[in-house]
Amino acid sequence: MKIGEQILDVQRPVVMTIVNVTPDSFFAGSRTMHIEEIAMRVEEAVSWGAKIIDVGGYSSRPGAEDVPVDEEVARVMLGVEVVKEKAPGVVVSIDTFRAEVAAKVLKRFGACIVNDISAGEIDPEIVDVAAKFRVPYVLMHSRGTPRTMQKMTEYQDIVVEVKDFFAEKIAMLRERGVDNIILDPGFGFAKTTPQNFRLLHHLGELQKFELPILAGISRKSMIYNVLETTPAETLSGTAAMNWACLQGGAAILRVHDTLAAIEVVKLHNYYKNVNG
Repeated sequence: MKIGEQILDVQRPVVMTIVNVTPDSFFAGSRTMHIEEIAMRVEEAVSWGAKIIDVGGYSSRPGAEDVPVDEEVARVMLGVEVVKEKAPGVVVSIDTFRAEVAAKVLKRFGACIVNDISAGEIDPEIVDVAAKFRVPYVLMHSRGTPRTMQKMTEYQDIVVEVKDFFAEKIAMLRERGVDNIILDPGFGFAKTTPQNFRLLHHLGELQKFELPILAGISRKSMIYNVLETTPAETLSGTAAMNWACLQGGAAILRVHDTLAAIEVVKLHNYYKNVNG
């Protein structure tokens, strides 16, 4: 995968570390609002082996409040600036569904992955931004907005509908000039806990598109609902679910806990090598 002058090899799974420049992300341990906190998190993640840092300035948790565009721009700019200073060789991802945010960051800092939770549904112009700057685009399945998505969980067949969604959106993206596409099934977005687990069980079916699969399952409600616990108490559950994602063909694990994910990837690689 080419990101500007950088090359990211996803033939073997890699870890994407979440850096939330937000005061309200659902997992408190991921909130980094100040330069020192961001720098510490980035340096630690890269030292453990993270290949991508995903910077977000707008919480996408269910029911999240809206954030003004200027505030989101300022947060993401701060986060990306720290990443570029502290870890210039790491790939940066911008977690935003707004074209204006993506365009301003790409213009200032150069090529980054555009990680759009809305598949261009909230702000269609973000697709044109990705095409203009010729950067990878994360195409995620969801419905509605963070404030409304959990009221939009009616499906005839979640697996069939997600695959149909991707087929339609991939065609649209390619028609509009986006060729470097990453698929994200959108665990936790407009899906119930049983729907999330059914989608995870059939994750391997997304490999038919022959595109990298990103799995963002870290500390989500589908884990803590089943365990009857809280996001802060789901590290072991997240590790188990990340293993399941790798079994389903995930090329990128988007996580809060870098070291644990790196260890899961290392064990899974060994497991695959030993078993052919």
